[in-house]
Amino acid sequence: MTASNRVAMGQSLFARICRTPMAIVSLVTLLVLVLVVVAAPLLTPFDPNTGDIGQALLGPGPEHWLGTDSSGRDVFARILFGGRNTLGGAALALAVASALGVTTGLIAGYHGGKVDTGLDWYTNLVIAVPHIMVLLAVRAVWGSNIWLSMSVFGVLMAPGFHRLVRGIVSGVRNELYVDAARVSGLSLPRILGRHVLIAIRAPIIIFAALSGVVVIGVQSGLDFLGLGDATVPTWGNMLNEALVNLYIAPGLMLWPGLALGVVNAALILFGNGLRDALEDRRTSRRRPPRRSKTAPVGEAGTRVAGAEAHIGASDGDTRAGAGTAVSGVPGCDHVPDEAVLAVRNLNVGYPDGGGHKLVVKGVTFGVRRGEILGLVGESGSGKTQTAWACLGLLPRGGRVVGGSITVSGQDVGLLSARDRRAMLGKGIAYIPQEPMSNLDPSFKIGYQLVEPLRRQLGLGRNEARAKALSMLARVGIADPERTFNSYPHQISGGMAQRVLIAGAVSCDPAVLIADEPTTALDVTVQAEVLDLLRELQQETGMAVILVTHNFGVVADLCDRVAVMQLGKIVEQDAVEPLFRDAQHPYTRMLLGSGLEDKTPRTRLLPTDLPALEEMKR
Repeated sequence: MTASNRVAMGQSLFARICRTPMAIVSLVTLLVLVLVVVAAPLLTPFDPNTGDIGQALLGPGPEHWLGTDSSGRDVFARILFGGRNTLGGAALALAVASALGVTTGLIAGYHGGKVDTGLDWYTNLVIAVPHIMVLLAVRAVWGSNIWLSMSVFGVLMAPGFHRLVRGIVSGVRNELYVDAARVSGLSLPRILGRHVLIAIRAPIIIFAALSGVVVIGVQSGLDFLGLGDATVPTWGNMLNEALVNLYIAPGLMLWPGLALGVVNAALILFGNGLRDALEDRRTSRRRPPRRSKTAPVGEAGTRVAGAEAHIGASDGDTRAGAGTAVSGVPGCDHVPDEAVLAVRNLNVGYPDGGGHKLVVKGVTFGVRRGEILGLVGESGSGKTQTAWACLGLLPRGGRVVGGSITVSGQDVGLLSARDRRAMLGKGIAYIPQEPMSNLDPSFKIGYQLVEPLRRQLGLGRNEARAKALSMLARVGIADPERTFNSYPHQISGGMAQRVLIAGAVSCDPAVLIADEPTTALDVTVQAEVLDLLRELQQETGMAVILVTHNFGVVADLCDRVAVMQLGKIVEQDAVEPLFRDAQHPYTRMLLGSGLEDKTPRTRLLPTDLPALEEMKR
């Protein structure tokens, strides 16, 4: 990455706009025009609707800077006050259009399904209606009220915003940082308003700037045709009068035409300049590759933020019927007493014709407070699907079709959507595989740590900040203040994983699910992260489920281990007896397969332990 790219990455949107001459010139022009029309009463002593017929059609002079019209009204005053109505009407139409279109686009793009279909049908209906005919009908029925007409026009323009937002949100909802926000227990409106809307604000601004040109053109065109209120000064009405007096005073056409041209040009140039500024950021930011995902649905059919779908060809062995039935050994369906997380006879399926194809079949296990359970198996064995079912992050179509999941005595399947959200973060937390993709690139690290603390623990801003800084220090970050004020792209992958660990344990969860937390890290960092997880688990006494395919990590960290194959648990036991004398052929095959283990450890390797005594070292 070049030095110029690193500089661009650290700059705010406004700073990049300031570096784009076209954007900053057009923005300053728009701001000056707005300030001038707002301050119109201070800039001219003349009333825009009061004229002196004896001074009709005067040229520019010391008293009337731009001359007078055919009724003796001051042209400069009418330009200023006309700008109030023209720009104000355009702003009203854009406000209505964006409020309706952005809101419905967020909802449709995030939820999809029937909601998306219904809103899409409505927007298609509005688009099919001739807009000019509707505006003429409104003016015929309710009169030539510019504010009413622009409000109606805003409703007619809303489908454009809807389609833009819906298309972008359909992609953004699959980002892993949206999953992370949901697992932190944030409410749906907060996820949409902060973590989704903030990521799509730039295209909305660009579209709004270009739409402003359309609104001003339509409004001025109607007034120019004489369909507006002649008693209200607008630039379109001034053009209408100038046309009548074109051969007598052609200069009257210049000033409203120049005002419209400057505003429209500034809006178009600002949209292009903003696009250039954003492309500068987009080309400079190097994000980790995003895994292909589809929008998920929760256990009760409620759609949630994106999660990776492990049901493709690489996971074909998790499908029902993808192999011979697996028969477990005694104890593979054991739930220990006082389990803080208890999963009983869990079945997860995906639609297949008239029924469901099972990818998790009759899984039963539990984990006590202060215990670490390793969920082990080859890729595609169903372990991640089981973890996602516990979190309510199953991909689209995935459903818990049987069994139960209990967290701290609460049956998750019986909870309302609101209660399930409240449980996330405090009852059960999550450490994902890819640290950089699970941090929202639009917000600083500190905000992403403070937000769940304020939401879940009800802390004040200062209290949440102090706790976040202490957690960053606790997870071994040397300069917590600097990391707190950094964006995700400004920290390393290992530091990002530590940030996610700090966020996961900051709300003191009863259960922590760590999904291969060292996979995306350099080998030199992995051992440090494993040590950190062990220390935090011992300090807090939380129950931990470690999802992994690495028996070395299991031997190093876990108290008990559950082995999964083809969506079932085939063996479950304490670590030492299982390593000494595995009962199931699949477990023995995994232990004897000689799978390369690249994870640094501080204690042991299973291949180094031919006996229990050696393993204890």
